[in-house]
Amino acid sequence: MQPRNMSMSGVVDLAAVKAAQEAKAKAEQTRAEAARQGGTGAVAPADLVIDVDEAGFERDVLQRSAEVPVVIDFWAEWCQPCKQLSPVLERLAVEYNGRFLLAKIDVDANQMLMQQFGVQGIPAVFAVVAGQALPLFQGAADEQQIRQTLDQLVQVGEQRFGLTGLTVDPDAEPGEVSTEPQEGPYDAALNAAAEALDAGDLAGAVQAYRNVLADDPAHPEAKLGLAQAELLQRVQGFDPQQVRREAAEKPKDAAAQIAAADLDLVGGHVEDAFGRLIEAVARTAGDDRDAVRRRLLELFEVVGPEDPRVIGARRALARALF
Repeated sequence: MQPRNMSMSGVVDLAAVKAAQEAKAKAEQTRAEAARQGGTGAVAPADLVIDVDEAGFERDVLQRSAEVPVVIDFWAEWCQPCKQLSPVLERLAVEYNGRFLLAKIDVDANQMLMQQFGVQGIPAVFAVVAGQALPLFQGAADEQQIRQTLDQLVQVGEQRFGLTGLTVDPDAEPGEVSTEPQEGPYDAALNAAAEALDAGDLAGAVQAYRNVLADDPAHPEAKLGLAQAELLQRVQGFDPQQVRREAAEKPKDAAAQIAAADLDLVGGHVEDAFGRLIEAVARTAGDDRDAVRRRLLELFEVVGPEDPRVIGARRALARALF
């Protein structure tokens, strides 16, 4: 079977993006601390391929996916195609040098994981990126197809979630990382914000992020978290049908288009949200136009400045404005 296209376009999981940004910051801090202590903060090549079971799935896959894309190889001892595919994936994991982590799951010993991923037959290859499960391909595939799929996965991890991967040291001992993550100066406030989000206390989360930004206005994690929390807070009391009806009936109404764009983004319709507001910029003037432009810039923060959709929308906004 040919590898299926990865269905990653249009996906915006706010919690996943936030987790990825937190993990990225911690990973960078760990590497910096390791450098100060004369270490590498690196993993051994052997640690790029791991065996995973149900008990360790959250730790070894979900948590690690906030630092590096995790490719999952569902296999079994009796599966002959698996014995052809698995060595290729293992070799590529080492060759890609930390840009993804390969997790091998024996389906006979981990039936629950097989069911959770909806695996119908093996070999089956999935990925988890910032907590999101993505189907890659099922059945046999040649190496060129596998490389193309992995290249796309790595690109999405880097551009959309800021996942820089693992640092690999050929001289590191397997199973050992040079340093443990160090607690950052704002970890307590950021943890409070995360706990408030989990509890549905959006106002508390907004205030916690603002507390960090009051001390460090450029803090990237707090800026992203605040943009996300404020977006969720805005749409909390919306009647989606009414919002979309008003947007359709009032194409020149700035407030109606802004509200509909917020709903679009929360629903994962990134291009729709951006396109709606860019069209509204072209239709409006004065204070209304400025309000639409400001909201569009806020939504850019939610998605991330390096996302290709943001880059394209910035160009379209410039054309609409000038």
